[in-house]
Formats: sequence, C-alpha cells, structure tokens
Amino acid sequence: DMDVTEIPGADNLFQAEGIIRDVQERYATLYGVARSYLLVNGSSAGIIAAVLASVRPGKQLIMARNCHKSVFNALSLGGLEPVFARPASDREYGVSGAIPTAEIERLLAEYPDADAVILPSPNYYGICSDIRAIADATHRAGKILIADQAHGAHLKFFKTFGFGEGMPPSAEDCGADIAINSIHKTLASFTQSALLNLNSDRVDRRELEDRLQAIESTSPSYILMASLDINAEILETRGAEVMRAWKENILYFREEAEKISGLEVMHSSGIGCEIHRDGAAMDITKINLNMGALGIDGARLEKLLIDEGIFPELYAGDLLMLMTGIGNTRAHMGRTLRALERIAANDARPSSERNAPLRMPEPGKFHAVPRKTTLVSASDAAGRICARSIIPYPPGIPLACPGEEITPEIAQCARALRDAGEKVLGVDDLGRISVGAEES
Repeated sequence: DMDVTEIPGADNLFQAEGIIRDVQERYATLYGVARSYLLVNGSSAGIIAAVLASVRPGKQLIMARNCHKSVFNALSLGGLEPVFARPASDREYGVSGAIPTAEIERLLAEYPDADAVILPSPNYYGICSDIRAIADATHRAGKILIADQAHGAHLKFFKTFGFGEGMPPSAEDCGADIAINSIHKTLASFTQSALLNLNSDRVDRRELEDRLQAIESTSPSYILMASLDINAEILETRGAEVMRAWKENILYFREEAEKISGLEVMHSSGIGCEIHRDGAAMDITKINLNMGALGIDGARLEKLLIDEGIFPELYAGDLLMLMTGIGNTRAHMGRTLRALERIAANDARPSSERNAPLRMPEPGKFHAVPRKTTLVSASDAAGRICARSIIPYPPGIPLACPGEEITPEIAQCARALRDAGEKVLGVDDLGRISVGAEES
C-alpha cells in the first residue's frame, strides 16, 4: 500500500507542489537553508547533479583527492577537468585527514578558471575540514563550494538541540553553497534516501533542479520518500531526546573504551598527527579504534568483532572505524565494549607474529587519460596509466583515477585487497586492471 506512484494527490518529485514540497520545506526549516531536495538515488545523485549544475562543460573543478567515486563520475559525465587538492595525511595510521584551507587558497589562485570546489567533510573517518574558512576563501574567489556531507547529516542537529559542544559545525552553518546529506547513514531513513540542501543564490536553482531530474529515477520510490518524511517528524518531535541519548551513549563508550588496556581511541586532538591541524575537527560519532599495541591490526580486529556478531564499517592499517547512528543504544555500546575487552585479553599477538598492516598508498603522477586501453594483471600494472578508476568499496575513494600513473604501491594495494576478498571496483574477477595500451 505504501508503494504508490505519481497518482493524483501523491505529488511529483521533480515538480513538487503538494506533499513532497511540504516535506522539502520542513527540511529547509530544519537545516536553516533556502531549499532542500529529497534524493532517492542516494547522495551520489545529489553530488553529481550539484557538480554538473556548478561547473560549466569542459571547465575545471577543484576537488579533494579523497572524494567519493560519485565526484569522479560527475567529471566523466560533464567532461570536466579535475584539479586535485591533497588532504593532510596521517602517517601513523595511514588515513587521509582534513583538506587544508591553504591548499584550497593555493589552487584557487593557481586555477582562476575553476568554477567550483568540492570536498568531503566529514570524511570516512569523521575528520572534518574547516568549512567556514574554506567557504570564505572560495567565495572571495567568486566560486561555489559544494560540501559532500554524506557522513554528517546529523551535525546540524547536535547544535540545534543544544548538544553541539565538542562537535564540528555543519556545512550549512559554515557557508557551503550546497551540502549533500545521506540521511540514511546516521539518521532515520531507508538506505538510498538522502537530501541536497541549497544554501545560497550563487547556484542557479533551475539549473540544479534540471540536473536532479536528469540524474534521478523517473519513478522515485515513495517508500524512500516516506522514510525521509518520518525522519523529519522524528527530528521535529523528538530531536532533543534522541540527540541527547546518542551523544551520551557515545561519550559513555569512549570513556569506557579508554579503560581497556592496549586499546586506543582516536580523539579530535592529542594524538600528535597532522590531520587535526588547520582548523580540522573530529565527528565523535565515528569511533576509530587502534589495537596495534597488542599486535592486532584493523583487518584482524574487524574479523574478531564480526565473530562476536558486531559489524564494523571499515578498516585502514591499524585503525578500525565503528560508525554509529541515531538508532544505536546503550546496549549496543555495552555489547561492543565487552567484545573489545575479550579481544584485548585473549587475542593479543607478539610483534613477531603480526602481519604488516595494509596502508592506503599515495596517488601517482597525472597524465592524459588513455584513449586506447588494455587489460593487465595487477602484478603488471605498475608504471602504467590507469584507464578506469580503481576503487575499494568501502570507502569508495579511488586508489587510482583515469590518467593517474599506477605506482608499485597502488598495484600492490589493489592486488592485496582483492586477494583478501575485498570489493575493488576496476579490478575484474581475473585480477586485471584497465590501463593505457602504451607504457608511461
């Protein structure tokens, strides 16, 4: 009965004048923005539409190198040229950090014809860039800032309901022109439902709406849109209650986890690495754990937790990330803590028995995208030019992009991930990678 279509009274997602418009207006009020658009093809659709509406065909987009694969898809669809901003890097844990404001300022000055800037904040590990400073720099240059806030749909509401202390501000509050939010990731809607918030008049609204209708399904799911409606009602009627409980549970988990010998929890400061400089902050709803001191890397810790019936989000090197959401309870936190206590007591490995943790490699040099391509094994790909993106999933951040030289480290990482049974888009079932037909 819920799976209706565009019958009279059900409105139309791409010309919202009734019940869908009401939900979008409620979200615009909740987020404090000019307009909100429901997304039924996930944040990916919103990101692609935002880029195509903000960057003229064939022009340049300044983008974080650790952007989600949907941004790279937008490049292909629009014939756009990427200008990569390098995130700060944490050498100890092997993860990407914040995008330095100075890096964006440098690229804006060096590439004045670029139309827009896009970056993920929070990134997959909960590390937020200084969106306010980056927005100011972008706007001084007369450009548009798009925030991929897929992992931060909740940030606005910690502040709204009085629990914002120690939490990063939302991209909407920091001046991003467009912010895309995966409501389903941390709030209370079904998978694939998301929201695009338009926060300024720098973007042509009608162009954006046209791109959205071109990218999204012409048969939008009313089940997905109904779940977004329900989420809005939860925030309006019980927002303070659920946000308070969520934050209390996270702080409880972090406090108790600190008592487990050999377990380290990444904090927003105090771990002595680059990612927390330049105004960056940590979204504490992402819980990054490290048992490296016990000889347990992220991959092994993930397996041990899965054996306990607890499914982490992803790992990188020694880090394992647990992604919490509005529905997690104190019981979930307690069960996870007890599992970590058992692992710390029973599964520590001497350093001589420990495998070296797999770390994400640095990007290679960039060349023209190959016109003629061939397939080679990952073992033989080093030194060749990538023809199709190589993307571990999760997190959906490319190891190599079209036109990028595949370094020995990238080839080794892709091969190791596939050998471990991980999903790597761009590596086929025979372990082959698409590269330029000629060696670099």
